[in-house]
Amino acid sequence: MRKKVFSVLVSNTSGVLNRVAALFSRRGYNIDSLTVGVTENPEYSRMTIVAKGDDDVLEQIEKQISKLEDVIDITELGPDDSVCRELILVKVAVSVEQRQQVIAIADIFRAKIVDASQDSLMVELTGNQSKLDAFIELLEGYKIEQLVRTGITGLLRGKVN
Repeated sequence: MRKKVFSVLVSNTSGVLNRVAALFSRRGYNIDSLTVGVTENPEYSRMTIVAKGDDDVLEQIEKQISKLEDVIDITELGPDDSVCRELILVKVAVSVEQRQQVIAIADIFRAKIVDASQDSLMVELTGNQSKLDAFIELLEGYKIEQLVRTGITGLLRGKVN
């Protein structure tokens, strides 16, 4: 099973997200990650969809998405020709003794402390999935109170055609 990241340019109209999600649901495909946001042109939104499957399933997903009425363009974001990122926020319970240790781990990953209270720190980190996974792994010795991930978003490298 492989993973594919699709960048899908769609009309910025109501119901587009529902139609894309319904396509996956009808076919029994799973969406690993989905992010959507308006582009530089407010008439369009860009969806970044991550799906796993064998080559036939992934090819079928791409073909079915491209057939949807609101889809302008679909592009695969390969690891060599694109930049993909994800954002996480992690709230870590810390004692006075642990505070500096968690800050040091955050510094190693160039993460930001975005909130601090007497007994917790909230850390923001942006990067590729392996960087985020490594960061979370280093925090396993601490109590993670809450964690949220945005899902992958990305663009092709180089000049836009």
